[in-house]
Amino acid sequence: MGASFDTREENRAFSEKYDFNFPLLCDTDRSIGLAYGACSEATAGFAKRIGIVIDADGKVRDYDAQVNPKSYPQDVLNRL
Repeated sequence: MGASFDTREENRAFSEKYDFNFPLLCDTDRSIGLAYGACSEATAGFAKRIGIVIDADGKVRDYDAQVNPKSYPQDVLNRL
C-alpha cells in the first residue's frame, strides 16, 4: 500500500494514470505520516519517501527513513 497527503480524488487519478495494482491511503490529516516519521508537522506539504514493511501480525519488520521509490521494492525484498 502507498500513502500520501493527497485527497481521495487526487490519489484515484494518480493511481489510474500509473495503473497501480495496490491501494493508496489518503492521509490528509498527516496522522499516519506523523506517527511513522514521514513528516514532522501536521502542516507538511509533502511526505518524505520512507519505507515500512508490516507483517500479517501488525509488527514492523523493516523501516527505512529514506528510500528511492524506484528501487525500494527490490531492495527490501533482497534484505528480507
